[in-house]
Amino acid sequence: MHNIFEATPENISKAAQTIQNGGLVAFPTDTVYGLGADVYNPAAVAGIFAAKGRPSFDPLISHIAEIDFLPEYAETDSRVMDLARHFWPGPLTFVLNRKDKNHALDLVCSGLPKIAVRMPNSPVALELIKKSGTPIAAPSANKFKSISPTTAHHVLNSLGEKVDMILDGGRCQIGVETTIIDLTTTEIVMLRAGGLSKEELETYTGEKVAISHGDPNKPSAPGQLLKHYAPSHTLRINVTEPKDNEFYIGFGNVPNAHLNLSPNGDLREAAANLFAYLRFADQQNNFQGIAVSPIPENDLGLAINDRIRRASYLE
Repeated sequence: MHNIFEATPENISKAAQTIQNGGLVAFPTDTVYGLGADVYNPAAVAGIFAAKGRPSFDPLISHIAEIDFLPEYAETDSRVMDLARHFWPGPLTFVLNRKDKNHALDLVCSGLPKIAVRMPNSPVALELIKKSGTPIAAPSANKFKSISPTTAHHVLNSLGEKVDMILDGGRCQIGVETTIIDLTTTEIVMLRAGGLSKEELETYTGEKVAISHGDPNKPSAPGQLLKHYAPSHTLRINVTEPKDNEFYIGFGNVPNAHLNLSPNGDLREAAANLFAYLRFADQQNNFQGIAVSPIPENDLGLAINDRIRRASYLE
């Protein structure tokens, strides 16, 4: 029916090919169905936000299939690896420091120095990740702010044809999203309650787990600080006439731009280019500032404007 495919080995291979080709695949995990794309393909990752109607580039969780791959992907220590070996595969996401400055990961990480990673307890998900040959970025496979999907038909009803393939692996066992913990701090901080309880974590580690309640000065998840994604150059937004000393990032039909997020006004293309272009502009030392064209306040434009507003915020 439609784009739902039974999770046979043949269809999982076909789905992996779709991921490699920059497409979107919805797949079952132990918690809820995820909407997956190649973590290293910013245009595909932007497609996740577009399909969900997610107005803000919240950091996405990377899904991996091997515990031993984690040290290659993120900064780890003995505590991190011990928790991974005990709780993975399972409904627990780690927030860790990024291993390198691979800028292909900027959109997945919302331009932040941290990355969220998990290993799902689902044979279908693990096989898909292995066959894709890349970590898969995946939030829940539903429209933004709608109920999380626990069956393939939930995904179809919510996202329809916006997904290239929906792998049907039956109903998810847990049915709520993962617990997210920040392991970049000395104490373990729970950023989101989910499929693994605070008590289970405390029993295993023998230490108290702190809970972050979303104070902007101590954000509960990456991306909540007002001053954020900030370049060292001053940044002006909604600019139609840049100053002579400003590096001008255009959008749409803007003839005098140094770089253009999307010459033909494609918001998905603009989203994929945003962090790379801001970074490049900030490296141009012969300019005193950065100016960005007006960007429509609709669809992915909401997320783009959210990010450049934060980047331009003056304390």
